[in-house]
Amino acid sequence: MGVCRIMKPLQILLVEDDAVIAMSLADLLSGLGHTVCAFAETEAEAVAAAVRCRPDLMIVDANLYESSGISAVAQILLGGFVPHIFMTGDPYQVQELAPGAVILRKPFKLHELISAIELSSQSSD
Repeated sequence: MGVCRIMKPLQILLVEDDAVIAMSLADLLSGLGHTVCAFAETEAEAVAAAVRCRPDLMIVDANLYESSGISAVAQILLGGFVPHIFMTGDPYQVQELAPGAVILRKPFKLHELISAIELSSQSSD
């Protein structure tokens, strides 16, 4: 596989409105030793899940069908910082709306996911 780094197991909130992508990503995260503590498909579900499961990391689709992942993260961060990664097919839009954000461009490879997780955990130090 080429990527062999040891990461602390994380409780991850996964905000993704495409069930196939969510389940595939959950499988990848599980294979890396992480646990998905909650799934959310909407902005409101994401905010409620963050309060309920208090994740170590959030991986958030920037563009949800009926709401905004960027907006959800902004609401969650009002309660305190939580490391987060935005997934998107359009990284320029995310950079414009959330400068300095860790961005994982869809489609992504496993090593890119690992790098994004590592980068997001460094931003919380």
